[in-house]
Amino acid sequence: MVLLKVKFTFQKRAQLAQTLWMLCWFSVLAGVLTFALGIYLKCELKRRSEVMDNTDIHLVPDTLILVGLLSTVINFGAVKICNDALDLAKFPRWKGYIQPYLVFACLFTFLMLFASLLSYFMRGNLDSSLKIGLKNGIRFYKDTDTPGRCFQKKTIDHIQMEFQCCGNNNYRDWFEVQWISNRYLDFNTREVRDRIKSNVDGRYLVDGVPFSCCNPISPRPCIQHQITNNSAHYNYDVQTEELNLWMTGCREALLSYYTGMMATIGTSVLLCYVTQIGVLTGLRYLSIATEAVVGQENPECDSEGYLLEKGPMETVCATVEALKAVLSFNKVETQTEPAAVKEEK
Repeated sequence: MVLLKVKFTFQKRAQLAQTLWMLCWFSVLAGVLTFALGIYLKCELKRRSEVMDNTDIHLVPDTLILVGLLSTVINFGAVKICNDALDLAKFPRWKGYIQPYLVFACLFTFLMLFASLLSYFMRGNLDSSLKIGLKNGIRFYKDTDTPGRCFQKKTIDHIQMEFQCCGNNNYRDWFEVQWISNRYLDFNTREVRDRIKSNVDGRYLVDGVPFSCCNPISPRPCIQHQITNNSAHYNYDVQTEELNLWMTGCREALLSYYTGMMATIGTSVLLCYVTQIGVLTGLRYLSIATEAVVGQENPECDSEGYLLEKGPMETVCATVEALKAVLSFNKVETQTEPAAVKEEK
């Protein structure tokens, strides 16, 4: 049973080929853009890898890069097919190649859909990655002399100033870690010794934050030390001084930034997926309708195109059998022993 049969005149075949030609070039440009977006996203993730804990989130840019490259190659091949469909002298050279090409292109569209959905569903992995990465980044903030952590302070400060955030969840995260290096503490003073002895781990904990947490919109000079002590500052109340420090945590700010970027990329890839489905459908009709007039006395006669020659299930079974035949071409058949040899035995 032929599925979705359509009758084509010569003018309709020409119009379909020209339309598909333009859509294919558009898809080529979309593939290049997808590749560029994948590279950009990977660079953005690499740039802040010090505050990210795992590499699972790199699956999104890696998939986008692969999809972009495949889209460019596949659609460039479709451009050549559309060009040759208007010249019946060149089109026969595609015989035997179009069907495998369409099967491969259909499989590619599923990869494109996977890349689009992956951009939306990686929020949970990104959240857990940032949660652990930022926690470790704040903990190692003071280790400017430790190999491998020398730039941790610079990274955290840049993130807090660029994204207008403070701490992992909020500014109080800095109260739980020693973010001032021991080299800048005077252990001869009683205050320092008392603070170190006041906790089990022997850390110098203060109710203060780095300068990068300060909000420049605040009308008064930034209060970054003794934040919870109202009596230490004139005309100060920690409950009402909301403009003094950034209130948003860096995990929330970075999560919003990256998920917004991934959602935009995912929507773009989804639109490319819809366009790709249209291109493959039109290319299927064009190839069938053009093959029907190859070798005819009147190449401008009417022809018919269809989406599937058989039903969906029959087509799937036939495709599986064809793939099995292709994959088993290198199997060597076992030869039976001649009868004369058997008699001698």
